[in-house]
Amino acid sequence: MITALSLILAFQLVGEILSRALDLPLPGPVVGLCLLVAACILRPPLADRLRPAAQGLLAHLSLFFVPAGVGVVAHWPTLRDQGIGLAVAIMGSTLLAIAAGALAFQAVARWTGSVDPSALKEDADG
Repeated sequence: MITALSLILAFQLVGEILSRALDLPLPGPVVGLCLLVAACILRPPLADRLRPAAQGLLAHLSLFFVPAGVGVVAHWPTLRDQGIGLAVAIMGSTLLAIAAGALAFQAVARWTGSVDPSALKEDADG
């Protein structure tokens, strides 16, 4: 388990190094995750080796929200001053993301032929 966690963190470190060295617009952990996914695709035994550690992390995912809560408390003055704008931006982007997901689903459903296009139109009309 420690070896698997060390390997996951090593990919994050490599991603961080690459992101900073190449001045990439992506955060280091995202680059590291992409590298990890590519490595797991190229070497399936690696994915099998990392699976228990990854499932353990996912089982306790709620612990990762503690730093976010601390960040909210640490930036309370900013939230007080800019809270309404942040709330509007979050709600607006959430609605746009839901709409984009629904439109993408409809497009893929039509493209694959898994749903009759007229049924989608009837559902949209009410």
